[in-house]
Amino acid sequence: MWMLHSATMLPAFLLLFLMRTSISLSETMSRDEKNKLRNQVVEMFDHAYQNYMDHAYPADELMPLTCRGRVRGLEPSRGDIDDALGKFSLTLIDTLDTLALLNKTVEFEKAVRRVVADVRLDNDIVVSVFETNIRVLGGLLGGHSMAVMLKESGRMVWYQDELLHMAKDLGLRLLPAFNTSSGLPYPRVNLRYGVRGPETRTGTETDTCTACAGTIILEFAALSRFTGDPTFEAHARRALDFLWEKRQRNSNLVGTTINIHSGEWVRRDSGVGAGIDSYYEYLMKAYILLGDDQYLQRFNTHYASIMKYISQPPLLLDVHIHKPLLPARTWMDSLLAFFPGLQVLKGDIRPAIETHEMLYQVTKKHNFLPEAFTTDFRVHWAQHPLRPEFAESTYFLYKATRDPYYLEVGRTILENLNRYARVPCGFAAMKDVRTGSHEDRMDSFFLAEMFKYLFLLFAEEEDLPFNVEDYVFTTEAHLLPLSLSTVSNSPAPPLVNNTAGEELDDSNFEWTCPNTRLLFPDPAFPRNLRDPVRSALDKSCPHPTTHREPGMGRPPLRAQDFMVNNPEHLELLRRMGVSLIHLKDGRVQLVQHATQAVSAVAAEDGMRFMQEMMELSSQQQKEQLPPRAVQIVSLPFFGRVVLTAGPAQFGMDLSKSSSGVRGFVTVAEPYNGCSELSNGEIVAGRIALLQRGQCMFAEKARHIQKAGAIGGIVIDDNEGSSSDTAPLFQMAGDGRNTDDVTLPLLFLFYKEGNILLEALKEYREVEVLLSDKARDRGTDGAEEGDCSTEEKDHTSPAFSEPVDQSQVTTQEQTTDDSVVGQESVQAVEGLGSYASVDEGEEPAAGGDSSSQSVDSLMADWQEDLEAFKQMEKDEL
Repeated sequence: MWMLHSATMLPAFLLLFLMRTSISLSETMSRDEKNKLRNQVVEMFDHAYQNYMDHAYPADELMPLTCRGRVRGLEPSRGDIDDALGKFSLTLIDTLDTLALLNKTVEFEKAVRRVVADVRLDNDIVVSVFETNIRVLGGLLGGHSMAVMLKESGRMVWYQDELLHMAKDLGLRLLPAFNTSSGLPYPRVNLRYGVRGPETRTGTETDTCTACAGTIILEFAALSRFTGDPTFEAHARRALDFLWEKRQRNSNLVGTTINIHSGEWVRRDSGVGAGIDSYYEYLMKAYILLGDDQYLQRFNTHYASIMKYISQPPLLLDVHIHKPLLPARTWMDSLLAFFPGLQVLKGDIRPAIETHEMLYQVTKKHNFLPEAFTTDFRVHWAQHPLRPEFAESTYFLYKATRDPYYLEVGRTILENLNRYARVPCGFAAMKDVRTGSHEDRMDSFFLAEMFKYLFLLFAEEEDLPFNVEDYVFTTEAHLLPLSLSTVSNSPAPPLVNNTAGEELDDSNFEWTCPNTRLLFPDPAFPRNLRDPVRSALDKSCPHPTTHREPGMGRPPLRAQDFMVNNPEHLELLRRMGVSLIHLKDGRVQLVQHATQAVSAVAAEDGMRFMQEMMELSSQQQKEQLPPRAVQIVSLPFFGRVVLTAGPAQFGMDLSKSSSGVRGFVTVAEPYNGCSELSNGEIVAGRIALLQRGQCMFAEKARHIQKAGAIGGIVIDDNEGSSSDTAPLFQMAGDGRNTDDVTLPLLFLFYKEGNILLEALKEYREVEVLLSDKARDRGTDGAEEGDCSTEEKDHTSPAFSEPVDQSQVTTQEQTTDDSVVGQESVQAVEGLGSYASVDEGEEPAAGGDSSSQSVDSLMADWQEDLEAFKQMEKDEL
């Protein structure tokens, strides 16, 4: 299976070569081999844990390169990362239930005694509410659950809920953070003094992340139900209720950062990775642990929107909550690797398999998941702090499918950890996955999560000291017993069974957890989903040497000849097993299923067609070009309105023109410019406005050039698109020689193009300057209202100083949605959609209505520009 993305909104030309190949990885792994890998996990855990105990305890974390403990205040500050450290032996508490799960009962009992005897929770130190909740409170509750389980089996009979008492003490120390009008917690709290008063050194923050406020309910509800005090669960639920109320009602998505006092979204980008991830996880798991249908209802609502807007299998891309069809970033962070595991709990296995496979291919390319990577799988942030989310999803997918393939994925994780991260004093985080350099850091979650999931992946049921199905994993992989669902401390009314006597329908299954044993009667099903993604990062693909007909008695379709609006071409694609899908955000996706071709020969031709598409795109990747400017220079604008435009890889190079191209604009007929113009006599000597789509950019340019136009502006046909929320485009040619095109051609998104069209509609004669950068209006002595000098301005551009624009940082190739792989474009990040030039000047007098209209337009543009600047700050 082959897949080709043509991304009008993505920054990259994403080509996924998808070959159906038989691989031996899915062959059954022997019991001996699984046991060997399980024992290897235990040995690796021992290496990490014992080095922490020998070189770091009672410090919070181990520094594995220098073989010492990390004590906050004694080491150089690492910023927010250090907020997880509270001088409470973090790694030991976080590791308690891992010791129990790995059958290290004696060591677990020793660790519990150490925690009870040594750990103090009343330290005068400011800590993260989120990290302290999931790591320390969760660790104490998980340890308590294990201690109770062992006591019931006749061991640890001395245990008298000491860990639970410590958990309640810590919970009470976290509660002051929830003293806000919204119920959302402050992001930090002083363990001794709370959040109020100068001695706290906190309490001045106004923002928190969605996950920080929404990842409390499991630990606080468990604490309430263990202790009989409903206060904790009530506060956690109030925070969740507030987040739910503040969701964007049209998209049903939540932003990344929220003001804890006003409830206003500070960052409006939405995804399933950093900043939001465990909020969704805890809605689903709160339903599993507590049995309250409301949590599942909210999760299902959010999940539907995630799959509608964020999920673009195999990718998961952030969007804007108010404009969910527009991507908010061009990269993914590694924390989203947990999401396939959550999809398994939901029962939505297909996208889980696809996204996991994408993550696996990235892992194989870089040995570890980089902290962030682009849509074409290049490194965006090179660090890797030994995060466990990918191992977590691997375990859940194995549980759901029983496909031995995921055992091999686990083997890869083990081998990479031992080969690249293992050091004499533990395991060191990767500072740069590209170079293999280390960072003197071993976070507590490495012991709390990574070894749990890897051990469970390779262990048989008889290897486990208890049935893990009786527990739910928190986001830190701490174990909370499902029996808590029968303990009610919530003031909420009891659930009412409204289904008695009703006939079941499909919607009822949204309220059940799936039985994964019944999902896959065909063991080949997961493999069939992975095959399309497996070769996504490969640099080469097979080049079939035989060029035969796709079962139609005619030469096969060549990529350079393909036209998306040609019915005959679409039929040829169908016979080759290639389907064309128009995605919701304007992208076009080509997918080949070799098994759906009419013959083996047709399937072979389809493979070659997909390869040609890639090669054609590669030929179009020329030198990166900076953005261009379309500046409205006629009155009443006088150059104050500048629209940022995408350049073309052919035609006049505006960067080599000192004056640019200046002229009046007119709409071409036909508007798409895909045939000879019927209004050529009007277009002659002017700049033609064209609509995107139906044919190649170069073809449009040739038609307007033939009519005598001096330039062209292509306006996006995707309604609502705007360069203030999406990358700009760089237009490419058609794979042929474009030296015959000599005029300049620029690209505007729909919103910017509509500004130009509205100006033309209102003023009839609109003059623009096409240039490499906007220019200030000169002061040659002419007055704006002096009609006698207006003509002189038209013939001699009076612009000199460049506008201060954002630094262009990256450019990636994509393709136009109208002609896949041919009418391609270049995405440009980091630039606003328009700039305001020489704002001190006023429009010509005597045009009150026009001036009012222009002022209104300028106010609207300025508002949009401010919003875009805020988005840039959010990205930073």
